[in-house]
Amino acid sequence: MGVRPPTDDTDDEPETLAFGIAALDEYVDGVSFPATGRELTDRLNDPSVPYDAAGNELRLSEALAETDRERFETEQELLNALHPVFERHRERAANSIVAQLRGLLPF
Repeated sequence: MGVRPPTDDTDDEPETLAFGIAALDEYVDGVSFPATGRELTDRLNDPSVPYDAAGNELRLSEALAETDRERFETEQELLNALHPVFERHRERAANSIVAQLRGLLPF
């Protein structure tokens, strides 16, 4: 997933802010499959992947631990397995009291 970041009239900002499997996809480009979860975290140095537009993050190893998979034959298989994990975390964060309070404030 991705959203447009707020604009401040400068051209040095990215066009979109990637999170969830869209952000993870940037890390796994060029990784050879099949691969185990451990191989992926070792190769990628266990990155923290943002799972929402607010910048909340989840380590790849933690996300992989929440799947029922140990081995991934393709990149698409990995992304499909991790999508529900990132969505659960995003929904939990959106339903938190802090997120609800932020939604009420005008800034």
